[in-house]
Amino acid sequence: MNPKIRRQTLGDLLRRSAARNPRKTAIVCGELSWSYAEFDAICNRLANGMLASGVAAGDRVAILSRNSHGFAAVRFALARIGAVLVPINFMLNAEEVAYILRHSGAKLLWTGPDMVELGRAAAALDTEVQRLVWLPGEDPATPPPGMEHFEALLSPDASEPEVEVDARSLLQIIYTSGTESLPKGAMLTHEAVLWEYVSCLVEGEISAGDLILHALPLYHCAQLDVFLGPGIYVGATNVITGKPVPENLLGLIAKHRVSSFFAPPSIWIALMRSPQFESTDLSSLAKGYYGASIMPVEVLREVAARIPQIRLWNFYGQTEIAPVATVLYPHEQMPRAGSAGRAAINVETRVVDDRMNDVKPGEIGEIVHRSPQLLLGYFKDEERTATAFEGDWFHSGDLGTLDADGYVTVVDRKKDMIKTGGENVASREVEEALYRMPGISEVAVIGLPHPYWIEAVTAVIVPKDGHTLTENEVIAFCKEHMAHFKVPKAVVLTDSLPKNPSGKLLKRELRTRFEHMLKDAPRT
Repeated sequence: MNPKIRRQTLGDLLRRSAARNPRKTAIVCGELSWSYAEFDAICNRLANGMLASGVAAGDRVAILSRNSHGFAAVRFALARIGAVLVPINFMLNAEEVAYILRHSGAKLLWTGPDMVELGRAAAALDTEVQRLVWLPGEDPATPPPGMEHFEALLSPDASEPEVEVDARSLLQIIYTSGTESLPKGAMLTHEAVLWEYVSCLVEGEISAGDLILHALPLYHCAQLDVFLGPGIYVGATNVITGKPVPENLLGLIAKHRVSSFFAPPSIWIALMRSPQFESTDLSSLAKGYYGASIMPVEVLREVAARIPQIRLWNFYGQTEIAPVATVLYPHEQMPRAGSAGRAAINVETRVVDDRMNDVKPGEIGEIVHRSPQLLLGYFKDEERTATAFEGDWFHSGDLGTLDADGYVTVVDRKKDMIKTGGENVASREVEEALYRMPGISEVAVIGLPHPYWIEAVTAVIVPKDGHTLTENEVIAFCKEHMAHFKVPKAVVLTDSLPKNPSGKLLKRELRTRFEHMLKDAPRT
């Protein structure tokens, strides 16, 4: 039997949606609009163009860009030729981008209009990148002279490429911050991601009638694989923007009559603080989603009062599970505020002790999962892969409780991950950078509650004897050595750090000691 007869890959989803609704609008970005038939044909032309230029099945292709129609086209074109997408956080610096390029072995790098110099600088740092290709953005722009560009790679051949792609083939490698100083590359297959799409469609009620606004970065699997992919799967209309600022978002919601929108709590807060909020018609907004952090109760109440028709979902998970693991439904938001919900339809979730025994309801343990959505492992990292799957369950690294009804509450991050404004920051990575600053004896980086960022990166520092440090000096040093979202929002100078008798740093004690320090901080 020809394998194509039973094939179910990412590229197949778009073809089927185009066959069902060829004239329906698939993609809107800036002034551009593609129907499903046009989007399908453009992805085929781009796929055939990349094949002709030497990109083959299994090749890793990186993308460094803000959200755009071009990003969406590259994503589906790569899937159709069996190449592997490596999306890169555009807020990283050149050295951080170069590490991902080197580790993944990417030979081609797509760069958005305002990422060209960053891409060039990163690619020059001992990587295997042989070609940089310009990717069109949301606003009209001209490619730099002499640089390959999107239009030139569009083949006149709009037929589907003759490439055998298996559902178990690698679809993407997404690099996670983790707690180590170097990120890990989570390997996800077509099969894993498509099982996750089913979870999203069922649990989040994503449907063909939705008009979805995609504003959070597509380099992150939350926007890419919880909303854009499922939206294409069912044939919804997708408005894409690379400008997640309140004034732009409010304008797009009103202009396009957006019905579905996802953002971390910090963005929801920013929308309601905008001077334009009260004058914007948001009556079309029926479905709202949040993740990355728990929505504070007072914010839930404000959303209910100021956008009364909206229904909210909380999606909890991580890159390694593609990324939805648990869901808190609209009718559960206030009764179970603070909860991450229950396991999604294709996920089994437990909370266990160090011996993999289930803890009692209400007791703290590590959250573990079993699911077809899970990653194959970490790219070129067998040791961390084995650790992650110890006991034949995937270890999330998050600490939580599970009540008698199966609801998960995340109470701490075993690996000290800080989720600030929707971005993951590894505390150890910031600590290691700070230890390079003269005058620092000890440092602990923690996340503290903040009215805007939800969690603010905070550095607690013990200066070396005879050295004087100031908060401004520490922050200035960080700005020179790391991406801006990793830079501490606050610095505490102290005489010592709390430790247990074995010398282990007690970060939980620090969080408790300073938990109210930023409660009255500016909402910016």
